[in-house]
Amino acid sequence: MITSYKLRNPLIEQRADPWIYKHTDGFYYFTASVPEYDRLEIRRSETIEGLTSAEPVVVWRKYDTGPMSANIWAPEIHYVQGKWYIYFAAAKTTETVEGLFDHRMFVLECDAENPLEGEWIEKGQLKTDWESFSLDATSFEHNGTQYLVWAQRDPEIPGNSNLYIAAMSNPWTIIGPQVMLTKPEYDWEVIGFLVNEGAAVIKKNGKIFISYSASATDHHYCMGLLSASETADLLDPASWTKSPVPVFQTSEENGQYGPGHNSFTVAEDGVTDLLVFHARSYKEIVGDPLYDPNRHTRVQVLEWNADGTPNFGVPLPDTKEE
Repeated sequence: MITSYKLRNPLIEQRADPWIYKHTDGFYYFTASVPEYDRLEIRRSETIEGLTSAEPVVVWRKYDTGPMSANIWAPEIHYVQGKWYIYFAAAKTTETVEGLFDHRMFVLECDAENPLEGEWIEKGQLKTDWESFSLDATSFEHNGTQYLVWAQRDPEIPGNSNLYIAAMSNPWTIIGPQVMLTKPEYDWEVIGFLVNEGAAVIKKNGKIFISYSASATDHHYCMGLLSASETADLLDPASWTKSPVPVFQTSEENGQYGPGHNSFTVAEDGVTDLLVFHARSYKEIVGDPLYDPNRHTRVQVLEWNADGTPNFGVPLPDTKEE
């Protein structure tokens, strides 16, 4: 493990919901929400810091009208069974504000070796048990089964979104049952909005951990954690333990506000785990936080406790220019 690993932060400015994936080709692949919410970009580099200056390639743009025409949010790039997939959320252009935030999940596929050069094919909407607000799909494999974890509003449960898990028959199709893992219930999960969203998965020390984000996207935004044994039935809600306190949150002292919507990757040594997240460097926001563009991508080392659980620590201060 790297004992001293420092990165320039923010790593990439005005990129929220950051996702960094290190592939077997040695490259890091990065995608995130852009401030305009109108396109999907990918960039790649052989180093984490190289992503800062790597040229972004637009692989898909929103439609002028219809189901994928507004608020393109939180893309993730995955490599599953020899092909590339991007999961993202999109709303539709309507005459009502509600329509702009009535998101569904969608999937793109690319079979090229380099996803920045290949053609991306729309695989359509990722259907779940309900036609309701849904977003932030992520996917992981465990013991030969591919799983999807995502956020969705249950029409029968008050609030904005809960977290669900299901097995997959292919990278764009879930198979039953659809199981709820967590809903907003603690004080820190219900500030501004009742939200559990932005799940990310890391497997280590005989356990599977799912981090997620909660509350409104201002300085109240923070992260929670679910954990299960690697031998447990992941589709049984009883297999999962939920932290009663946030594991990562605003640091007034370090000038980092609303950290969340994270992903995990590994450092260049292939051993040191890294936490990727967005945060703002100021607390007060004019207007709707979703339209403030300064949620910047940041990366720092993820530590581990003696009991094998992740220690997220606190968001580190911005790097000062020498």
